[in-house]
Amino acid sequence: MIRIIFSWRMLVTFFLGISSGIPLMVTGATLQAWMTDEKVNLAVIGMFSLAGIPYTIKFLWAPVIDRYVLPFFGRRRGWMLIFQILLMLSIGAFALVKPSESPWIVAFLAVLVAFFSASQDIVVDAYRRELLCDEELGLGSSLAVNGYRIGMLISGAFALFLADHIPWNYVYLMLAVSLFIGIITTCTAPCTEGQIVLPVSLREAVVEPFIDYFKRGGAFEILAFIFLYKIGDVMANSMTIPFILKMGFTKTELAGIVKAFGIFATIAGGLVGGILIIKLGLHKSLWIFGILQAVSTLSFSVLASVGAYHSVLAATISFENLTSGMGTSAFTAFMASLCNKKFTATQYALLSSLMGIPRVIVSSPTGFLAERLGWFHFFIFCTLAAIPGLVFLFRYKTWQGDTRPVSNTIATCESN
Repeated sequence: MIRIIFSWRMLVTFFLGISSGIPLMVTGATLQAWMTDEKVNLAVIGMFSLAGIPYTIKFLWAPVIDRYVLPFFGRRRGWMLIFQILLMLSIGAFALVKPSESPWIVAFLAVLVAFFSASQDIVVDAYRRELLCDEELGLGSSLAVNGYRIGMLISGAFALFLADHIPWNYVYLMLAVSLFIGIITTCTAPCTEGQIVLPVSLREAVVEPFIDYFKRGGAFEILAFIFLYKIGDVMANSMTIPFILKMGFTKTELAGIVKAFGIFATIAGGLVGGILIIKLGLHKSLWIFGILQAVSTLSFSVLASVGAYHSVLAATISFENLTSGMGTSAFTAFMASLCNKKFTATQYALLSSLMGIPRVIVSSPTGFLAERLGWFHFFIFCTLAAIPGLVFLFRYKTWQGDTRPVSNTIATCESN
């Protein structure tokens, strides 16, 4: 197991995850903090959230990446290198402007960074699917997610720490330099060309991924499962912070317990989840992790009943983040396993966009539900909302066919 975790394929997956996570905070909380320091109007700061739109529509240009191969580094690594260089240049360009003096230029740079970042995500997700065997997808997905979170810490918490000691312009220069993590990884990563037949036209790259997907048995059931599997977890998470504050905990306690315990528990959950997927197989893991996610949501009802005890909060947050990390590992591995390697970029971009719908749309009425039901019954409701997604797992064999334990095929994977 240790040999698998520290294999070059897995390390590449991890470092590319870091490269994907760095740009997110560059145009998010970190940029908002800089603009606040520069006394930019709050209404303007709020509008900058629109810069993240490219992340939600990245499937629109994913077929171009599937169709065209650059004349260097192959189908995936060539595109990765291009987007990483463009990200480095666009993030570095922030060092040349001041938000208070040139807000529109800053907005333009933010959109550029978001576009190049979403494009990098498309290629990295596709490359990971093509690099790893099916049996490695669980562990690989967990390492990618954990790398992504470390990248967010670099451009988030670490950047804010630096901003207290050096000017913001230098902070953004350092963030630009940090993209060398991705560039070096891309240049040294294995090639994944293999025997994959490329789409022969842009039309085929756009249309065929849909036709190919809907030829699959249970195609609509799978879409419903993707939509529902983490819906209870997502609904509960959207109200976690207001719940904790209304329970009587201070913001300092919130930061200390939720952020400190939460981030490490999530990283641990992703790693443990990836290892267990190898041991148990993806089907069993989706069942077990899904049930644990529901139980962790229910634990917030316990917290609502017993009151504002620090030990109970720490235990609840740790358990919830641990199980959420495990569930995310299995979920992302499942989506990757669905993709035809000929259309990996397009199909994964579509599936991951569907996965994000609950976070954007279904979470919107959770505040109303919490007010009407009360905290105790609200978290019970969220727990029950997880059941339909689990029920769909009874149809798993129809979707996947071969559900042999990973341990039976890992030797073949390693030999490829």
